[in-house]
Amino acid sequence: MSASKVLIALKSQSSARHAYEQQRFYKTAAGEYGEGDIFLGISVPKTRKIASEYSDLTFSELEKLTKSDFHEVRLCALIILCNRYKKSRELKQKKSIFDFYIKQVLSERVNSWDLVDVSAPTIGQYLLETKNPMPMLRKLSKSKDLWERRTAMIFTFAFLRAGELSPTYEIAELLLTDDHDLIHKAVGWMLREMGKRDPALLRAFLSDYSKVMPRTMLRYSIEKLPERERKMWLVQSKKIA
Repeated sequence: MSASKVLIALKSQSSARHAYEQQRFYKTAAGEYGEGDIFLGISVPKTRKIASEYSDLTFSELEKLTKSDFHEVRLCALIILCNRYKKSRELKQKKSIFDFYIKQVLSERVNSWDLVDVSAPTIGQYLLETKNPMPMLRKLSKSKDLWERRTAMIFTFAFLRAGELSPTYEIAELLLTDDHDLIHKAVGWMLREMGKRDPALLRAFLSDYSKVMPRTMLRYSIEKLPERERKMWLVQSKKIA
C-alpha cells in the first residue's frame, strides 16, 4: 500500500462541481480562514470508504498524505489514523499514533475545523492514558495557531466521553476571550456536551462567564437547555447580537 495509490483512488471519485462548492463552504478565498485550501470534490462517505481500504499505510506513507495540498487527501490520512487508533490495544501503539498526530498538528497539516473535529476526539483518547495531560492542552490553547487552539478544545471531548469534565471547563476558561469565531463555536459545543453530562456544572460556568462570553459561544453552549432558561441567559449576558 502506498500514498500514491490512495491519491489515485481519491482522484477517481473527484467532482469539479463539488470541489467548487466545497471551496466556497470552507472559506478558501483570500483573507478567509481556509485561504488557499484546495479540494478534489469528494464526499466524506467516499473518503471514509477509501480510507478503510488503505488501513495498513506506514507512518511515512501517511505523512505523504498529510502533506498534500488537497483537503480530502489530508482528511483521508486522518481517518486512517483514527481507524488505526480505535483498533489499537497496546499503549505503546497508541502513543506512536498520538505522537504522529501531534506532529501533524504542530506542522499545520490538521488545518481546518473539519480535520480537527474528525480526528481530535479519537486521538485525544490517548491523553486519558497519561498522568498529566493538562500542560499539553494548556500550551495548545495558548498557541497563536487557530487550529492548535481548536485541537486543544476538541481534545477534551475524549475526556467528556470518559466522564471527566474538568479539562473541558479549564480549557473553555482559557479560550473565553479568543477572538476567532471558530473557537467560539468549538468552546460552545464542548460546553454544551459538558452540560449534557452535568447541567449544574454548565450553569456554574454560565453564572461566572455568560456576561463576557462571545455571543456565538453562549448560544452554542445553551442549545440543550430549556427554552425559557436559554432566553434568560441571553438576556442576562448583556451582549449585542
